[in-house]
Amino acid sequence: MSQQTTDVQPIEDQLSEDKANELKQELRKDPEVQRIKDTIDERQQTELLSFGQEPANEISQFSDKILGTMKNSSMEDSSKLLKQLSKVMEKFDKKDFEENKGLFNKVFGRGKKMIEKIFDKYQSLGGEIEKINVEISKYRDEMVDNTHNLEDMYERNYQFYLDLEKYITAGQLKQEELQQQIQQLEGKAGEGNQRASMELETLKNGAELLDQRVYDLQMAQMVAFQQAPQIRLLQRGNTKLVNKINSAFVTTIPIFKTSVIQAVAAKRQKLVADSMSELDRRTNEMLKRNAQNVSDQSRQIAELAGGPSIKIETIEESFNTIVQGMQDTKAIEDENTRIREEGRKRVLELQENFKKKHG
Repeated sequence: MSQQTTDVQPIEDQLSEDKANELKQELRKDPEVQRIKDTIDERQQTELLSFGQEPANEISQFSDKILGTMKNSSMEDSSKLLKQLSKVMEKFDKKDFEENKGLFNKVFGRGKKMIEKIFDKYQSLGGEIEKINVEISKYRDEMVDNTHNLEDMYERNYQFYLDLEKYITAGQLKQEELQQQIQQLEGKAGEGNQRASMELETLKNGAELLDQRVYDLQMAQMVAFQQAPQIRLLQRGNTKLVNKINSAFVTTIPIFKTSVIQAVAAKRQKLVADSMSELDRRTNEMLKRNAQNVSDQSRQIAELAGGPSIKIETIEESFNTIVQGMQDTKAIEDENTRIREEGRKRVLELQENFKKKHG
């Protein structure tokens, strides 16, 4: 499974100080921003209080969705799979595959029974490993899907950021207009124009409310800005986990399982070959005349049978890879849990601050 890539740059990269200033200058000329500015009525206080409410509310709801992603993450559940796999791996004993010459001297006796017992043991173990491997693969696929969802969330978060910037710029443009009008009215009021004095008070109140509302939108925008790295941290944790699952489990477990079964089968074949050799030796004692011929045949059988095709070192290396993978995965999960907890607390703090700003 290849690591997911994206053409979307982080908000912090996209919006460096120079780029942010350039964006603001472009937005001041944007027709949509001009339209938003023209909809602002400084004489309608209730409308001023709800200015930019829609994107601000979306940011708040989006924060709740990020928290939900953190809370509903199934990373903690993977520890159960690791525990199950650990218990199964503990049943593996490399001594079962080591050469035991005394064992094969008991032809048609306890040796054969022990081999069958070992064969049954590792057939059962292979079945248990396969079940866990299927669940691990499902978990890996879930992590991949979650990473894709986080990418969608990141892009939406960036769009929220841009939408808020439009409202903030429109509000600032309106503030500039109001300041010019206030200066004109202050001149007229200073000359004793009563109507100008009344309009001046209305404009000042409107300008103050608009200034407060622009500030609230800037705080909501900061929430969107700070959520971006939190989303990336979640993605990075998922990617690390997927890579570790691929390398330590999805790839290695089938090899380990197959190698174990092949090693047991090879050992059973070795027992059969040695049994045949023992039978030939006893036949040779009974048939002295054919001693040399039987001896040659015994050597040929031994050469054909050979040693096991799977080395114990290969099985041991696969075993160590899986065990190390479990340890590494647990470490990554612990780190991801810590990051999610910090992110959850941070987002909650930002939401609380945002709610306080809104009264």
